[in-house]
Amino acid sequence: MAEFQSVAEVKKMRSGINLKAEVKSKGDSRTVNLKTGGTVDVCDAIISDGADDMKLTLWGDDIKAVSVGDTVVITNGYTNEFKGEVSLTKGKFGKMEINPQ
Repeated sequence: MAEFQSVAEVKKMRSGINLKAEVKSKGDSRTVNLKTGGTVDVCDAIISDGADDMKLTLWGDDIKAVSVGDTVVITNGYTNEFKGEVSLTKGKFGKMEINPQ
């Protein structure tokens, strides 16, 4: 199993992120236009590793799959920064597990 980083470490990273955290809150979903055409639903959640919080961006089917109180494990995720705020997402090549055993 990959070693997990802390939220503090993840905020300084760009890719190859492995993080285990609890979902503290989840906003409303919104529909955004894709550069490639079409639309997709997106939602921001706040996750915490117990020491720090950060934003997790959920896309498509992941929005309904994740609930407040769930533990999420992101493998090979990446971050981006928008308006000075760092946000984590699983991306195309990453994986997200919900409440792993």
